[in-house]
Amino acid sequence: MKNSVIPWLTFVFICCAALIHAQKISDGETIDVNGMKVTFNITNKESIQAGGKNFDRYKVSASVKNTSDKSYNIRMSSFPQIVTNINIAELDCINATGAKLTSKKIQLKMKAQMVNVSYSAYDKSGKLTSYTIPVTGSYYFDAGDTISDNAVFIVPQGEKPDVNVRSLR
Repeated sequence: MKNSVIPWLTFVFICCAALIHAQKISDGETIDVNGMKVTFNITNKESIQAGGKNFDRYKVSASVKNTSDKSYNIRMSSFPQIVTNINIAELDCINATGAKLTSKKIQLKMKAQMVNVSYSAYDKSGKLTSYTIPVTGSYYFDAGDTISDNAVFIVPQGEKPDVNVRSLR
């Protein structure tokens, strides 16, 4: 019994620690999160019905501007390299249902720097041909840069999106 309680308490502690760093943000508001200005806007609202229930469907946009002197970058050391930690900020809609394949979160991610790579290969006729393909060389978010994204949130009718924002850097 004691062995099953410890992992559960650890999980609860980690979840609470993540929520502590989150801040509420509402429509049209801009807040500072670790030297970054995060803005959230509702661009459209409509009422819909799904599964016999009424919901409000919100089209939203979010952006983050790096107002600090610090630049963030991840350089790729080899190809292919899988990078999963390119998120800068995350906006989580607590009351979003996710119905009709809509979002519950907006993740604002670093920009990709593409590099053209040339290589030679033989084509079907046996002739040596040169090709160029774009490859991701790094991810970056420089001082002064802005990253934006859009999403659709479906919430219970009569409610506005209840959104928390947190920095992932």
